[in-house]
Amino acid sequence: MLRTYARQLDRVARLLDLAVSGLLFVALVSLDQMHRANGLTRPEAWRVAAIGIVGALTWVLVAHRLGIYASQRRRPIVEMVSLLGAAALASTLAVSFTAFLTAAPVARRLPLVFGLSQGLTLMLLRLPVLAGLRALRRKGKNYRDVLIVGTGARALRVRNSIRAHPEWGLRIAGFVDEQDYPVEPSLASERIQKLHEVPDLMRERVIDEVILACPLSMLAGLGPLVQVCAEAGVPVTLLSDLFDGLPTPRVGRLGSLSALSYAPVHHGRFEVAIKRLVDVVGASVALVGAAPILAGAAVLIRATSPGPVLFRQQRCGLNGRRFEFLKLRSMQADAHERRADLLEMNEMDGPVFKMTDDPRVTRVGRVLRKWSIDELPQLWNVLRGDMSLVGPRPPLPEEVGLYETFERRRLSMRPGITCLWQVGGRNEIGFADWVKLDVGYIDGWSLLLDLQILLRTVPAVLRGTGR
Repeated sequence: MLRTYARQLDRVARLLDLAVSGLLFVALVSLDQMHRANGLTRPEAWRVAAIGIVGALTWVLVAHRLGIYASQRRRPIVEMVSLLGAAALASTLAVSFTAFLTAAPVARRLPLVFGLSQGLTLMLLRLPVLAGLRALRRKGKNYRDVLIVGTGARALRVRNSIRAHPEWGLRIAGFVDEQDYPVEPSLASERIQKLHEVPDLMRERVIDEVILACPLSMLAGLGPLVQVCAEAGVPVTLLSDLFDGLPTPRVGRLGSLSALSYAPVHHGRFEVAIKRLVDVVGASVALVGAAPILAGAAVLIRATSPGPVLFRQQRCGLNGRRFEFLKLRSMQADAHERRADLLEMNEMDGPVFKMTDDPRVTRVGRVLRKWSIDELPQLWNVLRGDMSLVGPRPPLPEEVGLYETFERRRLSMRPGITCLWQVGGRNEIGFADWVKLDVGYIDGWSLLLDLQILLRTVPAVLRGTGR
């Protein structure tokens, strides 16, 4: 019954979003066309209509993908606002791209105005409803009865979370466990039943959801319980912290099988896609702008030292995958062969080699390094997908071979041209702190953090502190 009701609300919400998006677009286009003496021709009207259709459909598709149409009973309002903002951004980008492709006769600002209006309007329609429902639940209305399987520490955390969030509208119908498992003292006074009593309990009272909060050792015997819930149409929620100490998993698929993926950090697919889009656009624009500098540097390199213009080297990228790393050559052609002779002069600790006054660097190379011009060819690595504009610096394979296990965490994100180490001190930072910076970046990554690092990179380059 609840699932049928939820599906009906889902359809209504989608239709409402489509209708509101359509009306907003018509109103904005009407305002935009008021200055035109003549109305739109039929071909022009179709091109304009295509923009609105794409904007409305993009919103619905992205909102569905982000789970906006699913139940928001346990989702924080702040998270909901961020998801709505992401949907509005996707719609704005789609409308802008469609307007560019169709060359529709609309103002350039229309896609941005439409995206902002769409996001704000649909947000204002939703948030009061969500706030009202939460207020009702705090008063004991619109509740759901849940049955908790387990009486240990995990079950206790579930009970405490439910009590701490009355806006969820969850009421505990009881606990289920077996005699062999210890009961938390705080749960000793709760109503505890045995697994074989669950069918009778479901006949006696309403159970809207069963939450599996039992130890991992108990899961093998829960098949009959899950089968009973499936037959009765009662949803079962399995807490994902089955393995103590491991991070929260992400639900995914392995072919036709559902799967839980455990990773230190799960970055949102939409945000990662935006990061890649920024990489492609930013690297393309930067390459075009830097073309004269690259050409001039190439001439100087060839004129002052024998060897190729580009320095090519194997580096380790995402998860240690090797790729061909590009730089303008700033050292003598035999620099790599001479490295072993200079190891005693290494100024860095750990498996990294750095020297301030490296004798292998050419005169032109010192200038290129000072202003980070030698890094510009890595923009091509970014376009190829080997690197990102922002991310941990790509290490050498021989350095990775000396890593401790925890230090390999810095390989769990695509490497970048600039990073916190680049803008925070470079050689003045030891390897252990360098790893901490990279891991902190990976764990706390956001598009805003990338923007902050890019903005800090500009003055770092202008100060000429590159080496």
